[in-house]
Amino acid sequence: MTFEELIAPIPLATFFAEYHDKQPLHIKGGAAKFAQVLSWRHINRLLDMTHMWSSHSLKMYEDGVAVPAEKYCVSALSRDAQQVMQPVAARVAEFVRQGCSVVLNDVDSLTPGMQSVSDALEGAGLGKAQANVYISWQSHKAFPAHYDTHEVWAVQVEGEKYWNIWEGRAEWPISHPVFRSQDQAHHESAKGKLREKVLLKTGDLLYLPRGWYHDALAEAPSSVHIAYGTHAVLGMDLMTILMERVLYEAGFRQALPRQDGSAPAKFALTQKVGQLGQKLAELCKDPKVLSVLEGYIAGYRYNRGHNDLLAWRGLAAPSSDTTDEAGGFRVLNPGAKPVRRGAEWVLKTEAGALPLNPPEAEAAAWLLARPDVTAAELARAHPGVDAQALLGRLAAAGLLLAA
Repeated sequence: MTFEELIAPIPLATFFAEYHDKQPLHIKGGAAKFAQVLSWRHINRLLDMTHMWSSHSLKMYEDGVAVPAEKYCVSALSRDAQQVMQPVAARVAEFVRQGCSVVLNDVDSLTPGMQSVSDALEGAGLGKAQANVYISWQSHKAFPAHYDTHEVWAVQVEGEKYWNIWEGRAEWPISHPVFRSQDQAHHESAKGKLREKVLLKTGDLLYLPRGWYHDALAEAPSSVHIAYGTHAVLGMDLMTILMERVLYEAGFRQALPRQDGSAPAKFALTQKVGQLGQKLAELCKDPKVLSVLEGYIAGYRYNRGHNDLLAWRGLAAPSSDTTDEAGGFRVLNPGAKPVRRGAEWVLKTEAGALPLNPPEAEAAAWLLARPDVTAAELARAHPGVDAQALLGRLAAAGLLLAA
């Protein structure tokens, strides 16, 4: 996925001229747009990788309040013999049944689909892209009104979610105690009036500039969105580069004038600080400093590898199909049902009515009630139908998307 595809149909120039770091943007998509980014099947498979989850990477929230780790985790030794708090599936299930939200942190490279969005954001020069998955249930809110210290790109992959976008915006906050110490009373006061209420549907994208106040509430029975946070290089980062550069300037290595409270001592300090400030201004225009800064910005992204061991040895490359469920299909029109017309069954599609025989109608109703399906699963559940043929017909009618 390219950045242009991510924000389509908004033109690239329009986005950067009118929206980037200026105002929120809701982009409507179709159910197929992010179908290969993440699915319930992916989520369950990732959660089954129990060794990679801890109370830091998997968190639970009950209507805005964090569930204490000891309530859904147990103390255990990790694979590298470190003491960690590991989630217990049975306890997580209990809280999910109560409506608690599940948050999976730092998952921007766990599936090819999620990494494709990360690469698109970083490829556009927006900084390092980090992602969390938010799984929530109807009428349960994970967080109250707040802002983030990074840009937010919310990718809706399952269900629907209402977002309240407030008028308030914090002035370019950073992850620092000055901002993290602000309590909820401050946020409620600073969020301002409601700017707009956005319904994010499967395939939609919501962009929020850094510091923009928002909160969200699941509307469908279930909702999954991936919140990508892009962390750009800040003006403060220039100071790090200058810190290394001034090591080679004798004036910065000298001691500052001794202070004894006298007017001459204060004057000497003022003069010295002025000289150092002038030198810093000169260094900011130094072509070498600018070259280092430009390179730092250009390379400011996470190293996700893009490994290809066989190719590195000059051997035959593996199949380019890296999806977790090759041969599977994502349901694009959940809830669609065959209807009977006399002795026949038909399934309504955008292209017209798709005729089905009774066994196919039963099988179609079964699979369209699921988020996804494989041919093997369909064949086991409905052995009386040609699974591959039926899936092919439904995909051709726009009801399924091949994984």
